[in-house]
Amino acid sequence: MKRHPIAKYASFIIILLFAILFMAKFGGPSILKLYIETGVGTCQKIPILCMAPEDGIIELDSNKEYFAELLPYKFPKIEIAVPRGFDIVQETIKKVYYKRKMRQHNTPTIYVLYEPPDFFIDLFPQLKKQGISDNYGFIKRIMFAKSKEVKNLTDTFFMIMKGIFTPDLGDQKNVRMVEFKLADKKGFINYNLGKPDNYFDCNVISNAGDFFKIYIKDKGATLDLNQVLAIISMANKTK
Repeated sequence: MKRHPIAKYASFIIILLFAILFMAKFGGPSILKLYIETGVGTCQKIPILCMAPEDGIIELDSNKEYFAELLPYKFPKIEIAVPRGFDIVQETIKKVYYKRKMRQHNTPTIYVLYEPPDFFIDLFPQLKKQGISDNYGFIKRIMFAKSKEVKNLTDTFFMIMKGIFTPDLGDQKNVRMVEFKLADKKGFINYNLGKPDNYFDCNVISNAGDFFKIYIKDKGATLDLNQVLAIISMANKTK
């Protein structure tokens, strides 16, 4: 049976973590932090590594006229509605696809990805011992990970995952991280409203536990945060 692309990458991460465990045993947190800076990056180069979601939870300010403008798309795994003028691509999780492949697109593009409930816990069942039992808990731990607060192997693992999960957000000096809640979904948005382009990295978990990643490269800066929430609200597992 053919393995899912992330499963192959997950095996690499597990092997890597054994090496980190050895370093943690003999070197402690300072060695782990140095490893992260060398392998993932520093807060100076990648500010989001030292950021966490802001206090408070944002909600959708409903705009019926805007919803009417969205065009429906249906893929094998996900259905969604997006604004006119955007290319839309369904992706699968592969190493750093959103950092390399996506840069080839010079038009406004929305990348969507779907994974079923418990997908991440099935890949990393050892995390249950850390109290992480579903997709939401996994993503939340990634979003709140900070390199300055790394103390153990689990912290290091989630810093590595934060580096993997964070797409191109332009000049990260302008990046903000927020938590959101909708009627049937919740999650986190990392975004940059710096001109001339906007970037939105949306990590979405449905009430049923489904995971959606919606990455928006908004060439020309045509979208605001509320419009992005409207797009997120339209994402569903294909029936």
